Amino acid sequence: MSDKNLRNIVIVGGGTAGWMTAAALGRFLKNSFCKVRLIESEDIPSVGVGEATIPQIQVFNRTLGIDENEFIRRTQGTFKLGIEFENWGKIGESYIHAFGDVGNDMDSVQFYHYWWKMRQKGQAPDIGAYSLNAVAAPKSKFMRSVDAGNSPLSNIVYAYQFDAGLYAEFLREFALKHDVKRTQAKVVESRLRASDGFIESVVLDDGEVIEADLFIDCSGFRGLLIEKALNTGFDDWTHWLPCDSAWAVPCERTEPLLPYTRSTAHSAGWQWRIPLQHRTGNGHVFASQYMNENQALDTLLNNLPAKALADPKLLKFTTGKRKKIWNKNCIAVGLSSGFMEPLESTSIHLIQSTIARLMSLFPNREFNQHDIDLFNSQADFEYERIRDFIILHYKATQRDDSEFWNYCRTMSVPDTLNQKISQFMENGQIHRTNMELFNDTSWLEVFHGQGFHPKGYHPLVDVVPDDELTRRLEHIKKVIDKSVDAMPSQQEFMQHSGLVSALKGNM
Repeated sequence: MSDKNLRNIVIVGGGTAGWMTAAALGRFLKNSFCKVRLIESEDIPSVGVGEATIPQIQVFNRTLGIDENEFIRRTQGTFKLGIEFENWGKIGESYIHAFGDVGNDMDSVQFYHYWWKMRQKGQAPDIGAYSLNAVAAPKSKFMRSVDAGNSPLSNIVYAYQFDAGLYAEFLREFALKHDVKRTQAKVVESRLRASDGFIESVVLDDGEVIEADLFIDCSGFRGLLIEKALNTGFDDWTHWLPCDSAWAVPCERTEPLLPYTRSTAHSAGWQWRIPLQHRTGNGHVFASQYMNENQALDTLLNNLPAKALADPKLLKFTTGKRKKIWNKNCIAVGLSSGFMEPLESTSIHLIQSTIARLMSLFPNREFNQHDIDLFNSQADFEYERIRDFIILHYKATQRDDSEFWNYCRTMSVPDTLNQKISQFMENGQIHRTNMELFNDTSWLEVFHGQGFHPKGYHPLVDVVPDDELTRRLEHIKKVIDKSVDAMPSQQEFMQHSGLVSALKGNM
């Protein structure tokens, strides 16, 4: 064992970020040279609204060895095939950003180029007709993949919707079984080393001083270590993403149990709806510059699908990120690293990717600056590309019914996004850069769903005769429809799989 290895890691803060980090470190450092300790205070509540995810979370759970059925039962979870967006392009219109493939690529050209040519001719239905998830979601259908050869049923891509508080509790049990030490206390002071400005220790409200080699800040918006101790700085993206507040409230469970999250645009923001087994999560994200808190609350309460189960909770935030997510011997995870509004359910993914990046570039006590710089450059790229994708939802609109939407529609956007929009509008090309999180299909679904249509399509599409292209598209659609017809409802699937003791609704 090298004497340079980390001996102690301290995580400040619990919640989803803290316990995901603790679970991963506990799993991979169990019985090792390094001890992990998490400090959390029950007097500091978790934000706890990160209830919808994207498919990558399956990788995290599998890496920890978590059984999916147990996870679903313990978190009151449901399955998620995508996100439905209502009133984003125009009032009264909707589309689904679905996970998984759309159609089949042909001769190394993406399917959507062939589809767009025939769509322009009026000879093809909407792009969603060629996506298993987009067809299945509104019908409340769900199943896991089965061995069905070339059928779409062999590769069903899904994520989860769950109670974030219950997920944190589930991971806490997991972490404690893997030798993570939990301390219930409040951090009242951080002490820095005079020689290099690294964090030397934190002081608890009972007077205990805890030293560590590496500190992980999971303290939420406060940024107790990364900002208050190290003065790292923050990149504010409010000029592109002006929403800065959200009301959140749970309501009674709604039927049927839908396998998708819903995002409904209002006059100065949008409302989420996330169906869980025991309740439905709701919230209204809004820009306080264009709507006051009382108006925003009224909008939320007047659009609840069922009776509220608690008093609404107001959250205030600034969209953006720390200038460095890894600074000296401190790494920020979760809300302490930055905030991306939950429009595309990326909050938990950003926790997961930060943990993965830490494990890849795991330090010793010398803290190689080249590794830190690489970590930060990768984090910057990921945050900025997700930022661009979220900005697109606001920019790609035809709404002119409020001051908020007029601002969003006409605002300038980052050069990276402007280039992507310009290229798409010219010839329908969408290129994924350096494995950015959202692929070309995701970008297409938002572009098309909100009324951005390119002038042309890939020239190689014309190699395939129109009658042959029509035949292929009709075949793909028939296969999708037949596959969805064979799927059970999510309620039937979950009951048959023993994921809940009983489910209400039509069985």
